[in-house]
Amino acid sequence: MASSPLGRPTRGTTGTNRLRRNDRWIAASPAFRRAEDPLVIDLGYGASGVTAFELATRLQRVRADAEVRGLEIDPERVATANQQLAEVQAARTPFSPDLRVSFARGGFEVPLPAERRPAVIRAMNVLRQYDEGDVASAWRTMATRLSADGLLIEGTCDEIGRVSSWVDVDPTGTPLRFTISLRLADLEHPSIVAERLPKALIHRNVPGERIHSLLVDLDREWDRAASLSTFGATQRFLASVAALRDQGWPVRGGKSRWRLGELTLPWDAVAPLP
Repeated sequence: MASSPLGRPTRGTTGTNRLRRNDRWIAASPAFRRAEDPLVIDLGYGASGVTAFELATRLQRVRADAEVRGLEIDPERVATANQQLAEVQAARTPFSPDLRVSFARGGFEVPLPAERRPAVIRAMNVLRQYDEGDVASAWRTMATRLSADGLLIEGTCDEIGRVSSWVDVDPTGTPLRFTISLRLADLEHPSIVAERLPKALIHRNVPGERIHSLLVDLDREWDRAASLSTFGATQRFLASVAALRDQGWPVRGGKSRWRLGELTLPWDAVAPLP
């Protein structure tokens, strides 16, 4: 008899385009673009399979051979997603009937047929109900399923996808990078992301911790750049991130990513103190 999936059922909240910022990150990642087998796992997709369809749509614009497999612990959610897939394949939805998407039951063990190894595992809003002490083990369990150059992306976003953050983890379970991704229009302060930090960081946003220092400094530079609002929120954010970099924060990427409301740093720059 097959063993039970590893993990707990997610809350199941799923919204159209909720994960668009994360989709964009995956589509640009070398782990996906250079993969011999461009298989991407949407782990814990929730009550609807829409995030898997959206992800596949965006990935296939980059690689026509991209494939997405949605995994859920709850068998009823898998059944619902497969019903939705049948509608997609019958050309009764806005999605292409040729999308390479499938759904199955699974958790952190990431079961796959024929010993396939995914290029990317996406686990957004999956670890929110776990304890901080469970995170590293969950990362390692999922990461062992990756291809040699694969990437695990684990994080959190708000219900409509305007505020997101995530951690990139390598196949050994080692965290590499931390990214904030914000909708800049109508943004009051970048520190709004504090409400949507990954589980490994959300309880560390207190004085003395690196993530707290980052958000304090980012808010300060955002306020200092207020005069640039005349030219739009994007210019204000560009100036804020450039100022952070000039202060010594090891900001990664360049203006092409910053314009998207993204800020990426090495994990060590924000990692919890021992």
